[in-house]
Formats: sequence, structure tokens, C-alpha cells
Amino acid sequence: MSTPDEVGEGTVSGNQVSIPAHIRDRFDIEDGDVLRWKVVDGELRVEVHSQESGVFDNFEPGESEKAVDVVEEHDRFGLE
Repeated sequence: MSTPDEVGEGTVSGNQVSIPAHIRDRFDIEDGDVLRWKVVDGELRVEVHSQESGVFDNFEPGESEKAVDVVEEHDRFGLE
């Protein structure tokens, strides 16, 4: 049986669904996280897959020996 703080309602709009704030907070669901929907034994379950943040926090761009001309590279590869 669920306790009141485990129950919430969301609204479906198009292909999107709202998640109640207390559930987002409890499971630390943030923008960009992926929700994986599963049906297990006739029950709908949702798994939260958090987006990695801070991947480039310590990124230090290096200096290139040669500057790249974007237009030249575009022409060289014939991209549309």
C-alpha cells in the first residue's frame, strides 16, 4: 500500500506527461533525464536514468597546430 507522499497525479499532453514536484524531488528527476517505461506483470513501471552532468567541467581546450576553416572543410567534404 502506498503512503500519501508516494501518490501523485500527472497530466498527459501530446507525447508529454507532467510529474508531480514531490515525486521529481524524491527521485531527483531533472530536465534531460530519461524515463524508461516498462510493463511488468501487468503493472506499469518507470525507471529514471539520470543525465550525466559535469562531463566537460574539467575540459581544457588545447591549441591546434592548424586553424580550421569551416567553409573550406564544408566544401572539401561536399556537405549540404
